[in-house]
Amino acid sequence: MKIFDLLIDSIAEHSYGVTDDFFTPKEVKALVLILSQRHEAGIFRTAGIGQKSERHVQDKVRGDHILWLDENSVDVDEQAFFYKINTFITYLNRTCYLGLRSFEFHYALYPIGTFYKRHFDRFLHDSSRKMSVICYLNGDWQATDGGELVIHFPNAESVKIAPLGGRLVCFEADKLEHEVLPALRERLSLTGWLRTD
Repeated sequence: MKIFDLLIDSIAEHSYGVTDDFFTPKEVKALVLILSQRHEAGIFRTAGIGQKSERHVQDKVRGDHILWLDENSVDVDEQAFFYKINTFITYLNRTCYLGLRSFEFHYALYPIGTFYKRHFDRFLHDSSRKMSVICYLNGDWQATDGGELVIHFPNAESVKIAPLGGRLVCFEADKLEHEVLPALRERLSLTGWLRTD
């Protein structure tokens, strides 16, 4: 719960929160193995922009490959992740009264040199995404590898956050514009949203 308190305090003060203790190295390794096996099986797809019938692939905007997680997965490592997220949702609702009811997450793999340009995470006609959450799965990430998340503020300098394995970043989905910079290695994460529907 101390991790959650620190995240919430940081979000209240800075509009975003970061913790390096969300995943252990063992948990990172297990989730990377799942991601790699499924990517090699060819079931990832090129990510698009837009929602439902308006969705389209635009590689000049984003270049990641994704696979949506199934909350009914029988994989114990994914279930452990879902348990942590549900615990976080319960804590946010109890302390911040956000009215969160569900979540959605996908594995994201950014091939070398790909990026995601500046954007907000809330759709134009759908306000149910309340909080954006990114959980990084990159082992031994170095500063020279790039791939930072850049959070842009209306009246302050931007902040760069390295995608270190085990790190979680959380911010309000409609408040902060952000982007992903190109990396010199494949960049891996679990990315998703805590929702009010």
